[in-house]
Amino acid sequence: MPQTGTLTKRQQNLALVTLIVAVVLEIVDLTIVNTALPAISADFGARAEAVQWIVAGYALSFALLLMAGGRLGDSFGYRRMFLFGVAGFTLASAACGLARTAEELVAARLLQGATGAIMSPQALALMQVLFDPLERVRKLALFGLVGGLASIAGPVLGGILIDANLFGLGWRLIFLINLPVGLLALVSGWYFLPDRRSARPAGFDAPGMALFGAAVLGLLWPLTRAEAGWGAREWAALACAAPLFALGWRHVAGRVAQHRPALFDPALLAILPFRLGMAISVAFAAANAGFLLTFAFALQAERGQSPLTTGLLHMPFGLGAMIGIAVLGRNFLPRYGKWVLVAGGAAMTLAAGGVLAGIGLLALSWPVLVPLLLLTGLGMGALSGCIMPVSVAQVGNDHAGAASALLKTAQQLGAALGIALAGSVYFAWNNALGLPPSTGAFTVIGLLLALCVIFAAQLPEKIFNKRG
Repeated sequence: MPQTGTLTKRQQNLALVTLIVAVVLEIVDLTIVNTALPAISADFGARAEAVQWIVAGYALSFALLLMAGGRLGDSFGYRRMFLFGVAGFTLASAACGLARTAEELVAARLLQGATGAIMSPQALALMQVLFDPLERVRKLALFGLVGGLASIAGPVLGGILIDANLFGLGWRLIFLINLPVGLLALVSGWYFLPDRRSARPAGFDAPGMALFGAAVLGLLWPLTRAEAGWGAREWAALACAAPLFALGWRHVAGRVAQHRPALFDPALLAILPFRLGMAISVAFAAANAGFLLTFAFALQAERGQSPLTTGLLHMPFGLGAMIGIAVLGRNFLPRYGKWVLVAGGAAMTLAAGGVLAGIGLLALSWPVLVPLLLLTGLGMGALSGCIMPVSVAQVGNDHAGAASALLKTAQQLGAALGIALAGSVYFAWNNALGLPPSTGAFTVIGLLLALCVIFAAQLPEKIFNKRG
């Protein structure tokens, strides 16, 4: 348990590797499941609602507890909460791999997301402790590169593990493989991470989390019930969502006015680029998550592809996304501003529509689909890589941490919403109008991407010339 001042360069690098392992665990588990969903559904005979919650439940619990996870690290120590999060995530992964029913798997995925939300914020906090500002820039760039590679590796690794079917475990291996990785992160974290906490912890807003959590559940739960049909309970839950959001907003505004810890500061949303950035974040994350879910399911259900082929076909999309983030967004955003987001969203809309129509409706060959996937990824990267810098461009330094946490929370909530919306249409479509389900799902995905373009077009022409 070394202290910060006593760390050698070797110990710092070993600590960095520990944090990277945790980031990889979190990202891979968000993307690896899509490839396995048809196999899980067939194994359990699961209804569409359960299939959606296997993915959405992780994103939802992660989002709702992310800001609390950061506060826990401030109060009880970053190293301690990191180890607690990794241990919980590892145990939750074991529970996923050993689940006997779809309901048990959903519960374990909710626990995975919750413990991931405790683990994830500590990695960035510990980066502050481990490295000086100049070193931190290089190390955070490495984080971004590893995160991009992990998002690509998730579906590919899932396909390989399911196809290999080692020890007859099938899809369960995608969760059980986390056990040795998690144990390695625990041992390494115990020995190499410094024991630090905030000198001025900000405190908690448990009622705020409960109100917004209930509002999100009231919105998402009926959406995942589309295939079964809505009754009085579903309509009642949906009717409660808006009042709960309003109560949550009044609650956090009141806490801020009283100078008490609040879930977020509503004043942030008075900043136009941040307000629009939040809207783009939610719509984009929903469209992207809905596309990836539909893509993985349609390849296997509509084209009869194996999990391995499905995983490998994620690679051109991931490659395009990395180029879009690292090259297009970084180089063109300072010059062209909001039009990079507009162009990225438009390109992703057209290309994603071509991909999903090409899988089912048009039955396009792989040599045609692969370039479309690459273009989808390029558009996705150009859009997603610009959202964060545009959103916080006019946010003051005192609110930078809260703004970043709020944006990440919005992205996770958007992902859960996209899975509920696109998944519900996909599973309830039943070849309506003689069209395959992937075409039906794109009606939702295309609308969400169109909203991204509309919101991006409302951004000011000059974004980076003012800071509040």
